Amino acid sequence: MAEALTMRSGQDEGRGDDNYTQFVTMTIAGQLFGIPTEEIQDAHILESITRIPLAPQEIEGALNIRGKIVTAVSLRKRLGLPPRESDGRNMSIVVEYKGELYSLLIDTIGDVLSLSDKAFEKNPPTLDPRWRDISAGVYRLDDQLMIMTNVPRLLSFMSH
Repeated sequence: MAEALTMRSGQDEGRGDDNYTQFVTMTIAGQLFGIPTEEIQDAHILESITRIPLAPQEIEGALNIRGKIVTAVSLRKRLGLPPRESDGRNMSIVVEYKGELYSLLIDTIGDVLSLSDKAFEKNPPTLDPRWRDISAGVYRLDDQLMIMTNVPRLLSFMSH
């Protein structure tokens, strides 16, 4: 795993009548995103990625994780963002989409948060269109907005 994931509770935990969802958080260009833990297969710091000729621009290449070939997707390219300054560490969260594994290249991996389903909100109209396209909704945290990532929408370009 890339870093030890820390479990933090949401602000409203303890009321007893709420349902909670656990999210692994990640950042891309300073924006906080969350993916439900049940959708995540693994998290890594990647050593090397093999380039794939003629692949869509969002595809960084392929890698081998425990004997399985996994497609590496640059979320910065997918979202039309400039590349980040390389520090030699490619952080990745592995998800499954349509029976295949995908390694989502991100800037940083954060904590595991347990958030009340009552705190979930629809996308605000002011949300950046790049974020809105891949968002299932948002959670307002104390100091920032966490975008709940819709993995099928994020990887929908792979279906074309």
